[in-house]
Amino acid sequence: MRTAIFIPARVRSTRLPRKVLFEIKGKTIIEHLIERVKYAKLPDTIVLCTTVNPEDAVLVDIAKKCDIDYFRGSETDILDRYLNAAQKYGVDFIINVDGDDVFCDPELVDKTAEAFVKSGADFIAWRNLPLGASPCGIKVDALRKVCELKEENDTETGWGLYFTDTGIFRVEYLEPENEELKRPDIRMTLDYPEDLEFVREIFNRLYTPGRIFTLRDILKLLEREPWIADINKKVQEEYWKRFRELAKVKLRRVA
Repeated sequence: MRTAIFIPARVRSTRLPRKVLFEIKGKTIIEHLIERVKYAKLPDTIVLCTTVNPEDAVLVDIAKKCDIDYFRGSETDILDRYLNAAQKYGVDFIINVDGDDVFCDPELVDKTAEAFVKSGADFIAWRNLPLGASPCGIKVDALRKVCELKEENDTETGWGLYFTDTGIFRVEYLEPENEELKRPDIRMTLDYPEDLEFVREIFNRLYTPGRIFTLRDILKLLEREPWIADINKKVQEEYWKRFRELAKVKLRRVA
């Protein structure tokens, strides 16, 4: 069985254009993310999954610079992009780490891979963690079935619902063992200017070249300086409102 971390990323963004290319401490956001997930021990490879849009050629350059694989596919259909990337690299199980989730913890990546080996679930998701801190896992056979049945060609937002809300697939939910990590009220993803300010504050306090800081390190910092978590708290409601509006799950009727 071949497992890969897939990082979906593109330059174009409605709310925060070129967000993955913002620089912090001498590196772009996407470079920091790649550096972090390289600490995961179980995946066989890392694939930066970007699009055929000429704007995204810069992301291919970054993948080469970071010595990871890359794939260019559909600009709007992320599931089609993933399926084609999985076929190219012979992947059986995908660990998805969104390109704007720079604080995704590599330990959680490994735990997701371990869970798949034990259960063989079609889809694996985490509960009760900060938004943007966790990966999810996708069995490629299940992904192939979704791509056969889905009617939408724009799956950029809310694609996880195809696996969790259709009743077709076997879903496993993981919970953090450490109670201190159960902070779903904290926002760690990158969609708005306020998120970027939050990310900068974390890096300014915790980043040291050559080592990574963990989710636990971030949460301990926020305990000491709770005002940092308030920087982007107000955009959380707007984020979920937009998510609900854009997330559509339409599957053909299964005979």
